[in-house]
Amino acid sequence: MVVGTPGRLLDHLRRGSLDLTSLQTLVLDEADRMLDMGFLEDISTLIAATPKKKQTLLFSATYPAAITALSATLQHEPVEISVDETHDESAIEQIFYEVEPEERTAAVARLLMHFSPESTLVFCNTKIECQEVAAALSEKGFAALAIHGDLEQRERDQVLVRFANKSASVLVATDVAARGLDIKELAAVINYELPRNPEIHTHRIGRTGRAGEQGLALSLMTVHESRRVQAIESALGISIARGEIPSLPAAAGKPPAPAMVTLCINGGRKNKLRPGDVLGALTGEGGIAGSEVGKIDVLDGCSYVAIVRSSVDLALSCLGRNKIKGHFFKVSKVHSMY
Repeated sequence: MVVGTPGRLLDHLRRGSLDLTSLQTLVLDEADRMLDMGFLEDISTLIAATPKKKQTLLFSATYPAAITALSATLQHEPVEISVDETHDESAIEQIFYEVEPEERTAAVARLLMHFSPESTLVFCNTKIECQEVAAALSEKGFAALAIHGDLEQRERDQVLVRFANKSASVLVATDVAARGLDIKELAAVINYELPRNPEIHTHRIGRTGRAGEQGLALSLMTVHESRRVQAIESALGISIARGEIPSLPAAAGKPPAPAMVTLCINGGRKNKLRPGDVLGALTGEGGIAGSEVGKIDVLDGCSYVAIVRSSVDLALSCLGRNKIKGHFFKVSKVHSMY
């Protein structure tokens, strides 16, 4: 089994390090996003290097006309399988806010201060916007991180760990980067910009309001985006409430700091570390209470552990003087990228 992006697979084909002549099954995952990103030519080149006789599976969260056309060129008498959304839209409170384009970032900050969600996923349409919005929110005092396709794997891992363990409260993402994220108990979704496809809007807001929890979906729109709003309401079969940013009471003070802080341990699976080893080093003699330790993520070369903010110094002391699996490891706080 070989898994890769179109560009990386083509690179291996050109170098002769990948031979697809015996391929039996071809899977195109996130096909709609690959087309949006302009990968059609790369995909066509890849397919030309595969046998004519094979099974082709095409997965797509949305089904625009371009996907129908792609299927017609790749598949012979395909069987279509659709899976219904698993979230309950009645559990999600939706509000649209009309803003001027240059007011979007300030509006996101105002919404975060007013509603004070513990965790928020902010959707942008481009990688550049992701970076700019996350940086601007960080300057305003929010624990905000960005995730997009330009991040290296280590950076991506660190971002996801910090957001999942509640040591960062805002994650700014593109639709592509957010695909496949397993984020539980997400309090709110904010659409910095409306997506061009109503189905994408449904997928975005469906990340909140899960497992019986009440969710919040806040969307920014300009006066010129009324057709997109109408398309979204038509697709959902509901009328969505309108709100006004200036009418929201301005919250005093700074944004609240996340409840947890992430520590990075310079050792992981390659050092045969397990979550229980890290927990033992923290809660041993003279250590901290187990209730003050949050999520522990052990990766190949490093480990991350979330600690209650008030116990960070004690946790650093514990890990500095206690061996883990018979060795001392370098431990440091994970700071924001901005």
